[in-house]
Amino acid sequence: MIGNLQPAATFTRRENTPNIARMLPIVLTVGGTIGLAAAFLLTVERLNLAADPDYIPSCSINPVLSCGSIMKSDQAALFGFPNSLLGIFAFAVVTTTGTALWAGARFRPWFWHGLLAGSLAGVILVHWLIFQSLYRIQALCPYCMAVWAVTIPIFWYVTLHLISSAPTQSPGRSLITTAIKFHSTVPMLWGFAVLVLIIQRFWSYWATLL
Repeated sequence: MIGNLQPAATFTRRENTPNIARMLPIVLTVGGTIGLAAAFLLTVERLNLAADPDYIPSCSINPVLSCGSIMKSDQAALFGFPNSLLGIFAFAVVTTTGTALWAGARFRPWFWHGLLAGSLAGVILVHWLIFQSLYRIQALCPYCMAVWAVTIPIFWYVTLHLISSAPTQSPGRSLITTAIKFHSTVPMLWGFAVLVLIIQRFWSYWATLL
C-alpha cells in the first residue's frame, strides 16, 4: 500500500507540536479536496473548449477573470497535456494522505520526503504560472487561483511536519521553534503577497469597478 500505511494511535512523530499535529490532516484533507475539485473542473472546461472552440468556460467572467485565455495558452499544457491532469493526480494523493491521517495512520519518513518533494515542485510550478498569468497572458483563472491558494499551505505544513522532528540541539532549532509557533503566519503573508501582486497588476481594471 502507498507509503507503507500502518495503523497507529497517532499520526505524527512525537516530536511534532500539537498545533502542527492538529493542522496537518486538516490542511491536507481540505486543501487537497479544494485543489482536486478545481483541477477536475479545469479539466472538464478544457475538454469542452477542445470540443467547441467557441465555448465560453464558466470561469470566464470578465476581461481579467478569463479562464479561456489561460486554457488556450501554451503555458496551460507545459508538458504537452493539460496541467490540470497533474493537479488531479497530485491532489488525489494529498487528499488521501490527509484522510489517512484522520484515520490514525502514519507513514514512513521516505513517504514524507517524497510528499515534500512533490509539494515543492507544485509550489515552484504554481509561482511560475502566477508569473505567466500576471505578466505574460495577462488574465486570471478562478479555478487556477484556488489551486494557488491551497498549494502554498500544503507545502508549508508538510515542511513543518518534517523539520519539527529535528533534534532539539540541532543548529537552527530556535528558528524552527519560531516557525512552528507562528505556523499560520507564513502562508497568510505569502498569500497576501500574491494578492497584492494581483491587485497591482490589474488595478486599472479593478478601479473601473469602484
